[in-house]
Amino acid sequence: MAKTKTTLLFAILCFALILEIMDQMPSGGHFLVKAEDDHDDHDHDHQNHGEKIDCKSKCEYRCSKTKRHKMCMRACNTCCERCNCVPPGTSGNEDVCPCYANMTTHGGKHKCP
Repeated sequence: MAKTKTTLLFAILCFALILEIMDQMPSGGHFLVKAEDDHDDHDHDHQNHGEKIDCKSKCEYRCSKTKRHKMCMRACNTCCERCNCVPPGTSGNEDVCPCYANMTTHGGKHKCP
């Protein structure tokens, strides 16, 4: 019985440590992968003020390499709807879309993948 409680406590502590490490990651634990951007999309539609961009397709590509696709898509679509832009590539390039780059969660972490 004592061995089971010790094992359970150890597992809970390991899980808490993993969550803390993910929290400290620069990407907020999104596990995005940097990759070469061979997605040839010359009309990146960054802050296209005249017309709404197709957020779904832009976010599909932006989130294509993440392990947490559903969460990435939810955050990306929210950011895209508010900013009307999604940076090119699967990660990085936030300088192209300042609104997207500067949006944060209530906890002060970057909201947009």
